[in-house]
Formats: sequence, structure tokens, C-alpha cells
Amino acid sequence: MSMSLLFPSMLQAALLTGGAGAMQTTEPPAAQDAAPAAEGYEAKLLRARDLATSGDPARRERALALYGEMLSDSPGNSDVLLARGRTYAWMGRHAEAEADLRAVTASKPGHADAWSALGDLYLWSDRPLLAVEAYGRWATLAPDAPEPLIARGRAHRAAGQLDAARADFAAAGQRGADAAQVADLVDSATPRLAVPDAMRDDGYAWSLRAGIDRTSFSGGRAGWTDSGLTLRRRFERGSLGLEALNADHFGRSDRAWALDGYVSLWARAYANVRYQQGPTSGVLPRQSWRTELFQGVGSGWELSASIDRLRFSSDTEFYGVGVGRYVGDWYLRYKLQHVPGVSSGSWSHRLVVRNYYNGNADDYVEVSGSTGRSSDLDRSGALVRNSDASLGVSWTRYFRPDWGFKLGVGYSDDADGFDERQLSLALYRRW
Repeated sequence: MSMSLLFPSMLQAALLTGGAGAMQTTEPPAAQDAAPAAEGYEAKLLRARDLATSGDPARRERALALYGEMLSDSPGNSDVLLARGRTYAWMGRHAEAEADLRAVTASKPGHADAWSALGDLYLWSDRPLLAVEAYGRWATLAPDAPEPLIARGRAHRAAGQLDAARADFAAAGQRGADAAQVADLVDSATPRLAVPDAMRDDGYAWSLRAGIDRTSFSGGRAGWTDSGLTLRRRFERGSLGLEALNADHFGRSDRAWALDGYVSLWARAYANVRYQQGPTSGVLPRQSWRTELFQGVGSGWELSASIDRLRFSSDTEFYGVGVGRYVGDWYLRYKLQHVPGVSSGSWSHRLVVRNYYNGNADDYVEVSGSTGRSSDLDRSGALVRNSDASLGVSWTRYFRPDWGFKLGVGYSDDADGFDERQLSLALYRRW
């Protein structure tokens, strides 16, 4: 038989026996997702769910079309409404998702999965208080499961209700949740950071701080006035602040600017890096650098190490190590700092005790005390001196979600014989 007659015969045989299956792999996804000639309800629902969970936008659109067909045949079908509502939520179409999921919870208030999906929708669309309510209904319908409490705890955390979040996470542990996961969740709901707005993801991209400090001295010594303005931009892994500083000391006014950045590094670790440029000579340093690394360890512990360098006519360096502890709404930190020099150099000690009295990371009262040679008392680096003892108290309060203030008073008994009293005020705005 000639080749011209053999090839058509082989092709015909292959088609009759199904040998053309190899050609199907080259068909576009739409053809591969096509429905069989006769497809039942369960098979169609399963196919739609496979399309919806693929993560591909085009396939999710085809899933929505299938759900629409099924609802035309069976209006009000709770399983289909739930599946379509979840798909809408994954696609960011929150209003349509809420309509479907609310329809399910209205017709079947005992449908636990619908309340779970509704809570997810509210959390993803930045409505954490509504998520708390939906997850609460889920928790009532599943009284022995830890998952609803973990979900509700996350919603409480997103709403800034940290006490309630920790209570839910602890209760989930009593219901059998993994102990390591519970410890991490409780730790994540503990108020964080010595500068709470610098790293915290609270939904605001920008913040502005305006502050003024007034220091008076005993013995007729002229008082000092320090002021500053900081504009901070937040990013996914940290923030960067641009600062303008002014110091009026001994009748002389000096200005400086600084960049102050915070960045997340790895698990439970972040760093603060700061650079300041000042006048060529004066009460402010010509230049200063600062690097401090923080690392969370164990349950609620935080270790830190820092290096500061201040350049006046000569350089002064500070090396510090610290240990912090979070206990409920309390934060305690001790820092030991060393200034190299002749003989063994000098040492300073600083203790901070902070209480987040509203259970969120915005509102707190802080008491601090220190002794020895230290630059920590002045953010601009103007104060580099010995102190026999110093004590400070401050109150930070956000009276609106986007507006807050900080009021502080302090006293220091300097080693050079002057007593110092300080009053400070700062206003915060974020958007």
C-alpha cells in the first residue's frame, strides 16, 4: 500500500479508537474546563469550586457563571450562594460577597461555614468589628473547635482590642489548638515597640509629629528649648521619618535634620537606623549615627544591641545592650550603655516601665529613670553629660483614631551640680 493511502487510514483508525487524546493537551483552558454532555448538580458544583479555587481570574469568572446557572435552576440554594460569596470575596468584590453570604446567614442562621466566610470577608475588607461579630456566631455554633476563637482573636487584634484578642487565643489553646501557635498569637497581640507608631501596621500610611521640650535649671542657669517636626511614611516592612530639629541653648539656636528608619528583618526582629546632620559647630552634633537591633525571644522577651556615634569637635561613641519584657499590658526594659574612654570608660543605666492602659498600642503611661553618662535623654543628641539620677513620667493618648498627644515631665540631678526640670508636649496626626 502506498504512503499516500496508508496515512489517511491510520488517522481514521486513531480517531475511531480514541487515539486523538494526545491532541487534547494542546486545547486552551476553556476547552479543558468544558462541561460534559450530561452533568449533574454535584459534578457541576465540584467543577465550579475547582475553577474558583484555582486563583486564576478568568477561571473564577467561569465559576461565577456556573454558580449563576445553578442559582437560576435552584434560587436561594445556600450551598451555591455560600460558594459564590466566597469567590466574590477572593476577587475583592466585597459588596456582592456580603449580599450572598448575608442571604445564607439570614435563611440558615445555624450554618457555621457561612458565618466563618462572612467573618473572613469583613476582616479582608477592613471591617474588623463586624468580623468579630460574625466569628462570634461561628464560635457559638462550634463550641469545641479552636479555629473560630483564633479567627475572632485575629479580628480583635486588627481592631486594636488586644486584651480580647489574647483572651480568645488563650481560650483556643484550652480547646486544643497547637501550643506553639497559641504562644505566637498571644505574643502578636502584646503591645509592641518603644516607638509604637514606627513599625506597627495600623492602616495609616503617613504620620506627623510636632513636639517641644522646655528645660529649666537651678542656680540661675538659662533655660533650653528644643523643638522638632517629624514626617513619617510607612511601608510594608517598616517606615522612614524625615525630621527637622531646633535647639535653643545658652542663647544660641542650632538646627539639624535627620532620617530615622525602622525596618523588619526576619522573624520577630527589626532595626532602627538613624542619621542626623547638624551645624559645623554648636550645641548640636555636626553628625550623628545610630543603629539598634531588636530581637524577640521566648514568650514576650526582647533583646537589643545599639551603637551611637556623636561627632562634635571629636567623636563620642555609645555601646548599649538591653532586655525588654512584655507582660500583659505592661512593657519593662533595662538598658546598659558604655562610653569608652580613659581608664574603664563610663557606664549608664536606664529603666523604662510602660503600661498600655487601654489595651491597645496607642495609649500608655511611661515611667523612666536613669543614671550615668547617656544620650538617651535627648533625641537630638544634644545632651551628653553625667547624671546622678533622673526621673521622667509621660502620658500618650489618642483622643481620636487619627489625632493624639504626648505630655511629659522630668527631673534630673546632674553631676555638675545643676538640677534640671523638663516639660514636653507633642502632637500626633496620622492619615
